[in-house]
Amino acid sequence: MPVPACLPPDRWLIQLFSARAAAEGGILRRSVADVDRLVGRDRFLWEIRRRGFRVVENAGQFVIFCNAEPVRLLP
Repeated sequence: MPVPACLPPDRWLIQLFSARAAAEGGILRRSVADVDRLVGRDRFLWEIRRRGFRVVENAGQFVIFCNAEPVRLLP
């Protein structure tokens, strides 16, 4: 389901980080295009760092690891 263009950036971020997966240290996935359109990459990455989370980008998606554990890319 597409994200409405009228959703304010602060509200979108609150919804994102209020997800059960975020609260439980799990994984979230969001479209790069939605992030760029709704909040901007700089703000998004600042919020990720502020929380101590990790994020990777692949195939037009951000994969957010909602914990401070190291992320290893395996061959």
